[in-house]
Amino acid sequence: MIATPVIAIVDDDAAVRQALGSLLRSFSMSVELYASGNDLLQSNTIDGISCLVADVQMPAMNGFALCEHLRARGFSTPVIFMTAFPEECYRQRAEAIGAACFLGKPFMEADIIRCIGNVLARSAKSGPQPGD
Repeated sequence: MIATPVIAIVDDDAAVRQALGSLLRSFSMSVELYASGNDLLQSNTIDGISCLVADVQMPAMNGFALCEHLRARGFSTPVIFMTAFPEECYRQRAEAIGAACFLGKPFMEADIIRCIGNVLARSAKSGPQPGD
């Protein structure tokens, strides 16, 4: 049995979270929504996440810190960063920590769908990883 990929969306802006969740569900994707990085880190389903879409700028824990926490726990979940402030320093930091994509808000629906599709295609080709 093949598990349905789960996309986690972490954004402190409820409107963005809900809109992105609705968009992905319209493409028959399974989605989990989180208001903060801490919410995701405390989730009982964190080990089932196939791809993470995280806002860069959030209070308490930004998207980069969230990614670092996940890596420190041994999760290699692909991360797509999004930000309303697509400064070059953010893009460089995202690339340095291995981001799958870096998107400036607002972005086209096709851009996020393409990024997630690429992540899921790479995951399907590589198969289950140790610890999965």
